Amino acid sequence: MLRAAPSGIRAGSLIPMRGISGCRFPHHPGRASVASMTRYPGIADRTIVVTGAGGGQGAAEARVLAEAGARVIATDVTDAAAASIAGVEYRRLDASDEGDWAALAASLTESLDGEPLRGLVNNAGITHRARLGTVERADWDRVLAVNLTGPMLGIQALAPLMGPGSSIVNIGSSAALNAHYPVAYTTSKWGLRGLTHVAATELGARGIRVNVVHPGFIETPMTANAPEAMRTAQLALTPLERLGRAEEVAEAVAFLLSDAATYLTGAEIPVDGGATSSAGAKFMADRIAGA
Repeated sequence: MLRAAPSGIRAGSLIPMRGISGCRFPHHPGRASVASMTRYPGIADRTIVVTGAGGGQGAAEARVLAEAGARVIATDVTDAAAASIAGVEYRRLDASDEGDWAALAASLTESLDGEPLRGLVNNAGITHRARLGTVERADWDRVLAVNLTGPMLGIQALAPLMGPGSSIVNIGSSAALNAHYPVAYTTSKWGLRGLTHVAATELGARGIRVNVVHPGFIETPMTANAPEAMRTAQLALTPLERLGRAEEVAEAVAFLLSDAATYLTGAEIPVDGGATSSAGAKFMADRIAGA
């Protein structure tokens, strides 16, 4: 069961278990533009954790949030981020490791000093493109450990540090809205939908919102090695007829974390150029028109 915030402080605390050294988060004057702060109210000077932010889509999310004035803790399994982002602190964290989450929670308990954690973005994820008949158990377990168990561990560890107005955004996938062939990846993302709805229900009484964003085919390091046939097919299935950009996902995430979305919880938001909405209708219509 998730622990409620202890009485007498604005957010819960955890007993430190092992060290990631805590630190204060100084505001960076001039870092946040007036436009971004207005578009994403409630984020400036608040602390948000983004997993899988060493590069790609997670780095884009960290950047957009920092530009809106947030104090961003970007985590990833690598020892260093691919590139430094102004206003973002990087920490190593294996999303599938319960001990890493406990250490981060202990560090945040000290550094937040009673201020509630504003947000958690469960972005960390891996893929494996084996089909149902060929996937090996070790690969299955590895994908589910990062993509599904990781967000669960993150919510268990950090929700006690949150309070009314806090927000959790899980990063799903358009694969969670169809029967995409990489069975371990698709199953993990369908499971993340369930976790999102359970968490939204259980945490709602504390004023904590939980939503899931489903990116489509986004230009990131994860999709860079996708077969060319997959890219071609994706374009044929997407009404906007282009691939997505990581920044477009990041903007949706920032919106859900902000006070512009205070009555949105348990929602599923595809950012996929209309691919899942069309459900193949575009492909069929194009073929009929060309016949």
